[in-house]
Amino acid sequence: MNNVKTIQDLLTDRNADAFLLTHLPSIRWTCGFTGSNAALLVDAHRAAFVTDGRYDAQAREEVQGAEVHVYEGSMWTYVEEQSLLSGLDRIVVQSDHMTVDRFSTLTDRFADFTWVPETQVLTRQMASKNPSEIDRIRRAQRTTEAVLDWVVGRIEPGRTERDIAADVVYAHLTRGADSMSFDPIVASGPHAALPHARPTDREIQEGDLIVLDMGGFVNGYASDMTRTLAVGEPGKRARAVYAAVRRAQSAALEQARAGLTGAELDAVARDVLEEDGLADAFTHSLGHGLGLEIHEWPRVSRTSDEEPMPAGACITIEPGVYLPEEEIGVRIEDVVVLEEGGSRNLTDASHDLTVLDPARSAS
Repeated sequence: MNNVKTIQDLLTDRNADAFLLTHLPSIRWTCGFTGSNAALLVDAHRAAFVTDGRYDAQAREEVQGAEVHVYEGSMWTYVEEQSLLSGLDRIVVQSDHMTVDRFSTLTDRFADFTWVPETQVLTRQMASKNPSEIDRIRRAQRTTEAVLDWVVGRIEPGRTERDIAADVVYAHLTRGADSMSFDPIVASGPHAALPHARPTDREIQEGDLIVLDMGGFVNGYASDMTRTLAVGEPGKRARAVYAAVRRAQSAALEQARAGLTGAELDAVARDVLEEDGLADAFTHSLGHGLGLEIHEWPRVSRTSDEEPMPAGACITIEPGVYLPEEEIGVRIEDVVVLEEGGSRNLTDASHDLTVLDPARSAS
């Protein structure tokens, strides 16, 4: 991956001489490096990539579009000794991904330079995925779908939420995921009505609804999927809530397209739930962007900014309804890529309510 030229083109608009990137996903997007320690300095004429000796061979194999520098000891001592900032004045830093201590170190040590803190550097550029990135997200979704199929076959009364969560992690890692994109949510019975419930030692019981929210990084790109299932017959009320959430998601999937704002798309699902008197029980946003991070711009929320979502953005669409007093919680989540005039769903898993036989034995 080589997006160095894209960053160089941004310098004129910033009235700056260089960008200093320290946010690892931004660095990976710019030059392809996948390690855990690096900085990337990009000015109008060159890019200098700096890492430590652990990543010498890896950086020389992965980094594209930048000179590779490997230091021993202190990164900033090396930068100073090699005069990597020579000829520069105004340098933009990613203030939303830099500690106060690190920023203070830069401004104290390199006091002759003007350090320009900026938030959301590259946020918009990274949001619009190219075909290769979209394919990686699609493959990550396929991995999570395979995990879901396997995990569902292991759910039975008596197993705990922690048991199922461990299955989710194991199945992702043994099916090629680099790591989990977030800690899985396995929320059963009354816990299903808690949008971000953490797995506990509660045992699965007949009659439970179970919300399974899971995802992993595959070749650097995230998946994210939620399905709600029932252990035994869930009852008319739970089925009605499930149907309402599914209608809300279907409406949002149908309307999703580049050019909408996140608030406009959120309203589509919320309005459907309002018809069923459930909008107040939809307590989170409709979705979020994802890619090299599990949560990226754009936000798909009532409070989203007014900037239209771009073509190529991959977003989740995940309406949910949570009724603690009824011990009912339902969420259904897909990942789509926004296109001009519509969207393409990258998730193939069924949207039907899965009802498990409580008498069966897990395989």
